[in-house]
Amino acid sequence: MKDKFFSYIQNLQDTITSKLEEIDGSAEFREDIWKRPEGGGGRTRVIENGAVFEKGGVNISGVHGALPKSMQTYFGVEDADFYACGLSLVLHPKNPMVPTVHANWRYFEMYDKDGNIVDQWFGGGQDLTPYYLSDEDAVHFHTVCKSACDAHNPEFYSTYKKKCDDYFWNAHRNEARGIGGLFFDYCKATDEMRMDNWYDFVTEVGNSFLESYVPIVLKRKELKYSKEQRDWQEVRRGRYVEFNLVHDKGTLFGLKTNGRIESILMSLPPHVQWRYDHQPEEGSEEYRLVKILKNPKNWV
Repeated sequence: MKDKFFSYIQNLQDTITSKLEEIDGSAEFREDIWKRPEGGGGRTRVIENGAVFEKGGVNISGVHGALPKSMQTYFGVEDADFYACGLSLVLHPKNPMVPTVHANWRYFEMYDKDGNIVDQWFGGGQDLTPYYLSDEDAVHFHTVCKSACDAHNPEFYSTYKKKCDDYFWNAHRNEARGIGGLFFDYCKATDEMRMDNWYDFVTEVGNSFLESYVPIVLKRKELKYSKEQRDWQEVRRGRYVEFNLVHDKGTLFGLKTNGRIESILMSLPPHVQWRYDHQPEEGSEEYRLVKILKNPKNWV
């Protein structure tokens, strides 16, 4: 399963980066192949200062070795080895009318000291972070997410949409990071879903990513915007950074397993503002966005 899924994310990385370069039309992804001293490595691809994408990364990794003490405590195990692979992407467009997007699809195995698999699971999801909210875009993104889920289980979308709203919650701000999407973790074999079934589900979601995001980018990337709207984008990007550094489990896992720091922090936008007690004007588009972020809604 680990070889099958790693091969999948290698191909998916190629598909996604090729499409994004075509859309940007100016910048290309820079590629770094890296190795982790304890075992494994990855292929980081970053795009910067493009016509459409100010910064973005589409990274894959497959790492293995002894599970660090901090993670042993987290999982409640002793002397375990692990293998983890996944694709993680974040795209920060230049135009504030185009939303930021994040996605991640991953697979994890844990072994005893004899090398036997004692646990395995899939995880992942994708979510949208607009700066100026288009209901049409929100409905489109969630409709694609729901279609991918419905092909496998009619309850998946509502379950994983709720998990996404709960997970991407900036508790110290009492607001969502964005308008959500899907979040699933610890997807393990059951009588109803074997690991092959979970593989089919996760890859269906991964394959749907471009369909969920590209039409939004194409529709919004040429829209005019003001300096004030750009400032608002940078203020909201600050909230994005706060979530990633304070709450995100993936960032935490990477830092605690001696992950490659440049790959882990590629999700951070290049230009951000933190303004003291910045409040949008009541009745404005900015105000409307924040109001919805404080009360996540059902889009489909």
